[in-house]
Amino acid sequence: MKSTERQFRDLLSAVATHTPVTFKLFSFPEVVRSQAAREHIAQSYDQMDELWTSRIDGLIITGTEPHAAALPDEPYWPALINLIDWAEEHTSSTILSCLAAHAAVLHMDGISREPLQQKLSGLFDCRKQIDHRIVDGVPDRWRLPHSRQNGLQEAALVSNNYRIISQSDQAGVDLFMKEGKSLFIFSQGHPEYDPGTLYREYRRDVGRYLAGEREIYPEMPCNYFDTETAASFAEFRRHAESDRRSDLIADFPAVEVETKLEHPWKAAAEGIYTNWLAYLTERKASSQKLSSLGRPAQSMAPRQAGRAWKSAPKL
Repeated sequence: MKSTERQFRDLLSAVATHTPVTFKLFSFPEVVRSQAAREHIAQSYDQMDELWTSRIDGLIITGTEPHAAALPDEPYWPALINLIDWAEEHTSSTILSCLAAHAAVLHMDGISREPLQQKLSGLFDCRKQIDHRIVDGVPDRWRLPHSRQNGLQEAALVSNNYRIISQSDQAGVDLFMKEGKSLFIFSQGHPEYDPGTLYREYRRDVGRYLAGEREIYPEMPCNYFDTETAASFAEFRRHAESDRRSDLIADFPAVEVETKLEHPWKAAAEGIYTNWLAYLTERKASSQKLSSLGRPAQSMAPRQAGRAWKSAPKL
């Protein structure tokens, strides 16, 4: 959880060079958390009621590991769909990441995600499909991390009036959007990831295998490790499958993130979020202008909450 917070905070800080940004954290109380996570939330997160009294310009709804077979069976499902509905009425734009994107299209248009044969994990080449301000100035192709067990079909999205922003031959749909009262940007990938995130997830999944929490040894992330590092992980796998025990994770090969793992998606991620921040700033300025002309402001009815941030143009 702290890693996710840091990744989004660092990405926004990197692009908010001319606009002050207030970064706020909220959490669904319905999500099952460890005691340490609950203590962290109590110390570092804003009270839920504050979301409804704040003027949130942009909202980021992140994903979490699913525990139920179907998303509507997750304990936080009612709170999540309330937040999605609220975001449509009360934000200029919302970014929905991974599981949150899957939940939103299911709620909004009845589009179900489909399970993959095995976890999709690694760096995948993506190409721009449309010209839109959210990818203005971003190269036509970029390599981006994906890490998920499920996916959405392009045909189902297009038939429900979603626009595909980018996609990958291997990973399928990458970024897509739908514009109503709020501009919703959906991401099946993770532009916010730091260079070591896929490594940490892979180590976690190997640890679960060694502890007997999963039956099949996880596949290595694609297009991620160099040849020497990949060979060391392959050797560890052979050892683990012949001598499976939880304490073996202590011997899992370490990776020097600064020297071994690259960050080829950094420029694309910063370009996308720079454009998003500019969009929010323009919408905020337009809203303030209308307000100064006497147009009444929107009311906000409290429901549930997620993770949010707000920006203010420098005056």
